[in-house]
Amino acid sequence: MGRISRHNTLVDALLQWGAPRLRDLPWRRTRDPWHILVSEVMLQQTSVDRVLPKYDVFIQRFPRPHELAESPLGDALHLWSGLGYPRRCRNLHATASQIVQNHDGCVPSQLDALLALPGIGPYTARAVQCFAFEDVIAVVDVNVSRVLSRIEGTSMAARPLQEMADALVPQDSAWAWNQVMMDFGAQHCTARSPQCTTCPVRRMCRWKGNGEDPALGSAGVSRPQLRFSGSDRQARGRAIKAVINGVTTSAEIVNEMQLSHDTARAKRLLNDLVTEGLLMRRGSRFNLP
Repeated sequence: MGRISRHNTLVDALLQWGAPRLRDLPWRRTRDPWHILVSEVMLQQTSVDRVLPKYDVFIQRFPRPHELAESPLGDALHLWSGLGYPRRCRNLHATASQIVQNHDGCVPSQLDALLALPGIGPYTARAVQCFAFEDVIAVVDVNVSRVLSRIEGTSMAARPLQEMADALVPQDSAWAWNQVMMDFGAQHCTARSPQCTTCPVRRMCRWKGNGEDPALGSAGVSRPQLRFSGSDRQARGRAIKAVINGVTTSAEIVNEMQLSHDTARAKRLLNDLVTEGLLMRRGSRFNLP
């Protein structure tokens, strides 16, 4: 089977398998660029189940970039609480301001303009282009990277991975194809328990579950994360949550961070949060920005 023929067969098989099985997600029911941008930022390193309840509330409060840009960051952090990675919320707030100031309140469709927005990388920019504007481009997340590496039977660097993904995108159904690829990786060709025996493209897969997983060395595939329990990230999250809940004094926040035994570390982390604009200090008290 030639390369083009193999690719066409692969695309047809996955679309036939996946199109009827697509998960019904709220950001898949819209082509609103702002709503899709919000969903993609929320989904960075965060599961769909955690994002779902937060997305609806956030969109209701900030249905357009103007509403977010004109609100204090603290209002957004209130709604963001529970998603983790508050820098993403801060970046989204800054992005809303830039969209209002530089793009008349409309999310840009050009790749360079999207990449110039705070916290927007190649994946998120391409996701907005495809899912909002239906551009014929490939969106390569961790699931797509894993699927393509296994199908090819080899670990792949970022550039050849993107090139292969771009070559597969069907001209008449780019939106559906990218969604199917993500769902296939998230639900069938999973990281820990790939369902190889019932795989709709097993015949074309060069790995088939045999031997070392080629996805492990591929670009974008997650490595085991550092332990969250006891980490700086956990303590920072506790600090922000404490302030959201009305705790304002330094001593009380340190206690909520569970760092009363290590006040030097707590002070460093609080200073970092202030420097990053995620908290404001007034004397010995802290507030949301």
